[in-house]
Amino acid sequence: MRNLIAACLLSSVVASPALAADAKRSTFGAMPDGRPVAAVTLSNGKGVSTTIIALGASLQALTMPDRDGKSDDVQIGYDSIDGYLTKPEFFGATVGRVANRIAKGRFTLDGKTYSTPVNNGPNSLHGGTKGFDKVLWEVTQVKSGPTASVTLRYVSPDGDMGYPGTLTTYATYSLDEQNRLIIDYRATTDRPTVVNLSNHAYWNLAGVGNPCGAMGHVLTIPAERYTPTDATSIPLGQHASVAGTVFDFRNPTVIGDRVRDARDPQILYGRGYDHNWVIGDRVTSDQHLMARVVEPVSGRGFELWSNQPGLQFYSGNFFDGTIKGKKGQIYRMGDAIVMEPQLFPDAPNQPSFPSVRLAPGQTYRNTMTYRLFVEKR
Repeated sequence: MRNLIAACLLSSVVASPALAADAKRSTFGAMPDGRPVAAVTLSNGKGVSTTIIALGASLQALTMPDRDGKSDDVQIGYDSIDGYLTKPEFFGATVGRVANRIAKGRFTLDGKTYSTPVNNGPNSLHGGTKGFDKVLWEVTQVKSGPTASVTLRYVSPDGDMGYPGTLTTYATYSLDEQNRLIIDYRATTDRPTVVNLSNHAYWNLAGVGNPCGAMGHVLTIPAERYTPTDATSIPLGQHASVAGTVFDFRNPTVIGDRVRDARDPQILYGRGYDHNWVIGDRVTSDQHLMARVVEPVSGRGFELWSNQPGLQFYSGNFFDGTIKGKKGQIYRMGDAIVMEPQLFPDAPNQPSFPSVRLAPGQTYRNTMTYRLFVEKR
């Protein structure tokens, strides 16, 4: 009997799902100069897998089952490297050196004015014309085990896109057996600079190629305030209450119910939602709930947790039917949504916002956790 018990215990240890997380290397095409684009696929024993590519340290795919066990990729983007090179659209990318918008591409740091290229009307968006999403990162570590992970590094030189200081950035993607996808950004600098990194994953929990898009997703954002903007999506500098507005997602709300409500001029400015919700007033040492999203037909969903004070929610308003993506699908307005935990837009020019300044000896960190789940009927 003791031998039988021992054999059963050994079998349970060998078959334990805690050892099922795996990381596999591959290549996702090549850059125009011939450099290979590394790819790493992380998978667990629960049927979840994700592929990260070195171009832009990007989340290229994430596959998860629905309530009936049918698996689909829930990240819109491209099937090959060509689209990411010719019309990237920030699909799944790491965005920086400063995510979101900087008014007129100018800011002052320690009494000196800096300029970064404008690429979004009169403003700079996601680091300028060649932000972190458009450079080839180096894969420095790949791990399998109870948690599978990949770490990538990019060293942004002093003066890159006009930003001061040499910035060394690490992006680590991890997947565990609790279906948690964790993205951890860290950065250090050799002189004072500004930093605000985030991930620009485009989610359609109905699955790639599903014509229903993401407007039927049910969203909860536990925020009482948001930051209104001008007509170019630059914050006006104050917080506004979400109460009684189309920005109130404190209770679960179907995104499409109010995304076209033009009675609010803020919706006109962004052609839908493209705003920052105020979750807190500072970066915290622990993570807090930023959002909860559920696709009611498939049951797929996630909770997003982070240590950041702001959440930029973008409802895919600028897809105009000119992009051919995965499975030959044409991407249209509302086909996917983006949730970016970060510091506030235009923070370098807004003294009342949490600071994006990073000094030598300090470590910038943005940790975000997607707790993936399937809601039963």
